[in-house]
Amino acid sequence: MVCQMSIDLPAVLITGAAKRLGAAVARAFGEAGWHVVIHYGSSRDAARSLAADLPSTETVQCDLADGDASVAMVEKLAGRLRNWQALVNCAAVFKPDDVGELDPETNTRTMQINARTPARMAQAYLANARAQNGRRVIHFTDQKIANPNPDFFSYTMSKHALSSTVPMLAMGAAKPQDRVYALAPGAILASHDQDEEETELSHRMNLLGRKTGPDEIADAALFLAHGHLASGQTLYVDSGQHLLSQPRDVIYLARERDEA
Repeated sequence: MVCQMSIDLPAVLITGAAKRLGAAVARAFGEAGWHVVIHYGSSRDAARSLAADLPSTETVQCDLADGDASVAMVEKLAGRLRNWQALVNCAAVFKPDDVGELDPETNTRTMQINARTPARMAQAYLANARAQNGRRVIHFTDQKIANPNPDFFSYTMSKHALSSTVPMLAMGAAKPQDRVYALAPGAILASHDQDEEETELSHRMNLLGRKTGPDEIADAALFLAHGHLASGQTLYVDSGQHLLSQPRDVIYLARERDEA
């Protein structure tokens, strides 16, 4: 663990914060004056490099496939952080499997990391964490919860499951000052084997025909962390993608258009 902490700052734990979208969120919170707890699974070097760039931070390792270890991580942090204002569950696995026959191994791992573990972490956080002005749970879901298609079957199932916990936690586990939210991005970063041209095309398949940037997602997470919306809501940041009816994931739509 790398730790350089200012104890009076509001603290945030961000899962999957060493790389990609989680790292963008971590940078935004750090630059906004928060103490950032950077969770990582196997990306220790990336986590430590990011931590070195932020003024008040620490890193923590945990395999989110282990639900008990993940809850223990939350409980340990809750016993030490004096003003733990936000838990951002950003980490996820995004592996393809088929709508006609899900892959049991993929489904088990995806449901665990993307749904069960973040739900249990939220429960442990709301039961144990201390915060001066209320606590915030922010679950990263996906615009697919409003605009499903048959691709990435287990991933989409897991994000629907996680989304369903938001109103339930808001009603049954949170105190009046607490907030529980879902943040639903669209296509933000290149996925799997996408090249630059495919990424550029697929990320503009939304109502506004524009790319949504990681900075917009990070800004949205910061906004939610201040609790300005009523608890239980979902904030879509996807340039209107969730308002479309798309028969396939944009990865494949872009590839099919390119091949036509």
